[in-house]
Amino acid sequence: MKAFKTLFTVALASLSTAAMAQATYTDKDGNEYTFKKHAFLDLQGGAQYTLGEAKFGDLISPNVQLGIGYQFSPVFGMRLQANGWQSKGGWNGYKATKDGTPYTADYKFKYVAPGLDFMFNLSNLFCGWNPNRVFNVAAFVGGGANFAWGNDEVNEIAANIKDQHNYLLEYLWDGTKVRPFGRAGIDLEFKVSKSVSIMLEGNANITSDKYNSKKAGNADWYFNALAGVRINLGKSYTKKAKPVEEPAPAPAPKQEYVAPKPEPKPAPVEKKVEEIRRDIFFTINSYKIAPSEDAKIREVVDFLNKNTEAKVVVTGYADKGTGNDVINDRIAAKRAAAVVGMLTKIYNIPSERITEESKGARVQPFAENAKNRVTIMIAK
Repeated sequence: MKAFKTLFTVALASLSTAAMAQATYTDKDGNEYTFKKHAFLDLQGGAQYTLGEAKFGDLISPNVQLGIGYQFSPVFGMRLQANGWQSKGGWNGYKATKDGTPYTADYKFKYVAPGLDFMFNLSNLFCGWNPNRVFNVAAFVGGGANFAWGNDEVNEIAANIKDQHNYLLEYLWDGTKVRPFGRAGIDLEFKVSKSVSIMLEGNANITSDKYNSKKAGNADWYFNALAGVRINLGKSYTKKAKPVEEPAPAPAPKQEYVAPKPEPKPAPVEKKVEEIRRDIFFTINSYKIAPSEDAKIREVVDFLNKNTEAKVVVTGYADKGTGNDVINDRIAAKRAAAVVGMLTKIYNIPSERITEESKGARVQPFAENAKNRVTIMIAK
């Protein structure tokens, strides 16, 4: 059959194109899917229309189909299937002669037609493979052998017809007949889970002119409309989740150079110089230093030599109870000068470390009058 050969030629020519189909997919979340070859099972049922001369409704019969296939790539698969149940034939108001009475008849017979389909997923071919796509369209071509039997009804009708030739029953058959067939069709798949799809299928089948017992001078056709399920036997893809990106480490805090604060200099310890006071007493109307007072002057000298920063104030006085201011001023000044002279001349104390003063009798450092005949040395 020429048409049958053409279908197989088209199928084989398409294999190279289908094998090159893209087999990976990455979704919007970055998950990567890879196609996996897998088998599938088809369970379908519906109705058949056998092309003929009777009314359309009189040529409708039940039909079922069972298939098991293998998906080699996102586009190309193959399916072994067996389609069958009933086919019909007949005529509507046929007149045996010009003046004869119109005669309407229909009849049925059984068949099963195992075959091989070459299947092409058009959605994946033209839009790319997407395992999450809900709706897919596939086309197929194929062929096989049609086993028909149970043609009793038309044989009974023919037995009561005077001239079978007038009803074109020239290919009347009985028993079991095996004839090749070819077919093509469309599958509409609605995905309901990872493994299950609802299927709607329509296919057209061509076979020998002898199929329905009538001679037409061309091939016989029957058409199937089916609904059912496709079950994937095994995983149809693998999924690789997008790796979780580790958050970028926080940048290290910027190390700003902070100059060390200089340690505060210790406050200068003020060298506290102890104060030393010595009172050099004189006799009335005298400015001569008594030997008994010399030791006091040496104590002040020792203090000044030990404390080189220290200075001494030497202040002369006179008692108020004797003399007058002129005399007392003079005697007080001489008493101070006498002590200063001993410091500078005898003990070599520099004059810049000595302050010489005289208060006369105007200031009385002591309450006892006699004690105010004095030179007071204060070193610090």
